[in-house]
Amino acid sequence: MLEMRRLGRSDLEITKVGIGTAPIGSTPNWRVYWGPQDEKTAIRAIQTALDSGVNWIDTAPFYGWGKAEEIVGKAVKERREEVYIFTKCGTIPDGKGGSTENLKPDMIKREVEASLGRLQTDYIDLLQFHDADPTTPVEDSWRALQELIRVGKVRYGGLSNHTVDLIERAMKVGPVTSNQVQYNPLQRKIEKDILPFSQRNSIGVLGWGSLAEGFLTDNFSVGKLDPKDFRRNHWYAQPENQAKVARVRETLAKIARAHNKPMVDVVVAWELTHPALTGAIIGIRSEKEAKEMTGGTELLLTRDEMQEIDKASS
Repeated sequence: MLEMRRLGRSDLEITKVGIGTAPIGSTPNWRVYWGPQDEKTAIRAIQTALDSGVNWIDTAPFYGWGKAEEIVGKAVKERREEVYIFTKCGTIPDGKGGSTENLKPDMIKREVEASLGRLQTDYIDLLQFHDADPTTPVEDSWRALQELIRVGKVRYGGLSNHTVDLIERAMKVGPVTSNQVQYNPLQRKIEKDILPFSQRNSIGVLGWGSLAEGFLTDNFSVGKLDPKDFRRNHWYAQPENQAKVARVRETLAKIARAHNKPMVDVVVAWELTHPALTGAIIGIRSEKEAKEMTGGTELLLTRDEMQEIDKASS
């Protein structure tokens, strides 16, 4: 039985890791292409993770422009009551192959209806604003979300990639259950503001990019990726960042060997020791990755090991 944590002030008790679906939403015409992905394999991956006790899925219309949500809908159709579905809204196609942010109240309502259809459900456990929309006051957007909660289409509201001042403004309109932010040993900026603010205000935190898009996993090689894989041009793959990535990987690999565990477990264990982080989102693409996603929830790192990682990643 996997250990649970309460998400913010909600009544959602979630496992310390959740299923991330950006990789399985991958399609060649989406700009965040993760290489080829078979739908049946993706469905089996989700079901395998649920079988192992993981009880939440994080998805978004942006992931393959609806593809990930459709796969989630198929995977959980017969077991909706045993899983929490977290999705997002606000990021829409810009008509030029990219995306733009639109959190106008009517757009939020339209997006939620489309998501409910793709997910084959009549409610969303947590609806998150994917990114900030600089053209719409967050108060207007947050009121629209509160209305969706009132009518029962959404249970709780969260923010993703929003600054502390925007979170504070939303809180004046209605409760903010969670923040979803990038967090891993290579991305620690949120330790300065978002994490302490969330902790003080009893807001849950869900970490995305937990494995640094795969750069912090065993046997990862940029050279082996599909020629069109977006990670070939990622920040982590840039020449000026390679020394830091290599240093962090070496430190994690050494600690993993000492525990006879894969690197994934050490990364997740390090992240989960931060008292503000409720859960880490782990993107999975296969049954093998699904089976490996929970190992880090039970690994305890020593103080010395934590300091080694901190030193390598600072």
